[in-house]
Amino acid sequence: MSSTSKRLRGPSWFEVILGALLSVALGVCLGAAYLATRPVKTIGEVPKDAPANAVFYVEGVRGYSATSPVETKRKAFVAGESVTVDEAELNALIGGPPKPPPVPLPKNTLVQPPPPPAPKEFDKSPLNVRIHDGQIQFADIYTVNEYGFSGVLIVQARGEFVKIGDTFEFVPDVFYVGCCPLQRIPLVRTWLLKRLLFTQTVPDDIVAAWSKLSDVTIEGSKLRLKMP
Repeated sequence: MSSTSKRLRGPSWFEVILGALLSVALGVCLGAAYLATRPVKTIGEVPKDAPANAVFYVEGVRGYSATSPVETKRKAFVAGESVTVDEAELNALIGGPPKPPPVPLPKNTLVQPPPPPAPKEFDKSPLNVRIHDGQIQFADIYTVNEYGFSGVLIVQARGEFVKIGDTFEFVPDVFYVGCCPLQRIPLVRTWLLKRLLFTQTVPDDIVAAWSKLSDVTIEGSKLRLKMP
């Protein structure tokens, strides 16, 4: 009789609660994966009548004038001087100058087009910077062709620099992986920012100069780095 009652005994409260928590966690993960893989529209400017929950991506300027003193500003910053840079100069410093156009060939020259490159399982664009409305945006575009998923994943974060301890750190007000908002989850947000956006190694001289800054502000469409 006792063995029969044991077999008929239902799950304990611990098992019920654990099952509920696992179900909720699975639902959250599936919902986040769905939002992350939703396409984000790349546009030139966010429309004024855009829905409040719509997610767009506006790319920062990459090209810069040949006479722009990018390297001069870099040397001045490393030497301990205050500098002001725009988004084109920041993108040049991060991703390098744009590639020069190909040399034109003589007329009537037959050129065999190269075969198309094999699709990469995972590719990442250079980090892109945009400065707009008093905030700075960092973004990356990932091309994924693995695990049964094929498409483009846009990661973007907008915010400002805040002094935390002895140095200035980027603190996002908005952080999206695809269409999935992550700015309200501090631990996940910090981990993903390092894994998905700030993956490039920063030169030691830039790190040393950055640690000496007394203020970091956004003035219009430019970033001002002020030394003591």
